[in-house]
Amino acid sequence: MTTKIPRVAVWIETSRGYARGLIRGVAAYVQQHGPWSIYFTPHGQHDPLPGWLRTWRGDGILARIENRQMARVLLATRLPLIDLSCRLPEFREPMFGIDNRPVARMAFDHLRERGFRHYGFYGLPRGVHVHMDYRCDYFCRCVEDAGLACDAFEVRRTRGKSPDWEGEQRQLVKWLLGLPKPIGIMCCNDDRGLQLLDACRRASVVVPDQVAVIGVDNDQELCGLATRPLSSVDVNSQRFGCSAAAMLEQMMAQRLLRPPHETLFPPSRVVTRMSTDTLAVENPALARALRFIREHACEAISVADVVQAAVTSRRDLERQMRSTIGRSPNQEILRVRIRRAQELLADTDLPLESIARQTGLHSRKYLGDVFRREAGGSPGEFRRQQRRLGE
Repeated sequence: MTTKIPRVAVWIETSRGYARGLIRGVAAYVQQHGPWSIYFTPHGQHDPLPGWLRTWRGDGILARIENRQMARVLLATRLPLIDLSCRLPEFREPMFGIDNRPVARMAFDHLRERGFRHYGFYGLPRGVHVHMDYRCDYFCRCVEDAGLACDAFEVRRTRGKSPDWEGEQRQLVKWLLGLPKPIGIMCCNDDRGLQLLDACRRASVVVPDQVAVIGVDNDQELCGLATRPLSSVDVNSQRFGCSAAAMLEQMMAQRLLRPPHETLFPPSRVVTRMSTDTLAVENPALARALRFIREHACEAISVADVVQAAVTSRRDLERQMRSTIGRSPNQEILRVRIRRAQELLADTDLPLESIARQTGLHSRKYLGDVFRREAGGSPGEFRRQQRRLGE
């Protein structure tokens, strides 16, 4: 007896890192539990549905539903359907998406740990995307709960006209110049984070010392485009795609007649890059020392090099660092080296010997000893844990 292969339409754009993560998740599920016959066409986020979907006689659909017209067309097929966008609150079919409350909390905690007392949020115009509105509201609430204020900003657009990049940048520059410094700013996604970093360059605002910027989605191509690469909340959308594919399989087999309406996933972690790699300090000598450590810690530097870069005495530097950040210069050098080792362990397959050399920790043995003492486990254990989080 031949087992019927399910025919599944996947309408997920290929133009964004978040969506490509969803596709990787679907692919991972199919490789493990398939086969499926996949109906898929590469496209952009706002491209119209293909005409063949209106009369298609497949078995199930995974889609990023962007508007009500698209929802009506897909619902008319009467096929098992899962939405991976969550943009329409009234949509009653199963939806998979991000839990924006912990996303905002993670971004705020990341900035707060760096000592910021002033905060901002840059997002889409209100009402364009409900989840971007949620991120703004939740982030502002985190700031206000800490007894502080958040300046939320959105660019003004001329009715009926397409977005004008130069016009938006002029608005952003004006906003940035009027903000108190130093300030930590959350952007609703990596697109807006990249745009804000460009506005900082135009305004001659120093990133991250005057303005630290964090985005959402961890789209590695976008985050790396900026002169100061963008820190971002990694939502690990591959998990959503894999879980949605598993639910669709049950729906197609009629093993799940009443699927849950909404499934929300928390974010995985903050990926720290140069756009937030700072501490909000007012003492110029301390700021110079921390900047020097941040940029050169993985080289063969000593405390004497840091003192020279800070243009101060060793005694004053030790006192300032301990009173402000609770660490000595040596401890801060080691902290930056360990953080860089964690990034390489999580994001590459480099052997430990290479990671030790690249982080100034000299040898695999010394890397292991220091990592256990500072991070509470071995480098190998940390790498395996990060791989499990990415599955």
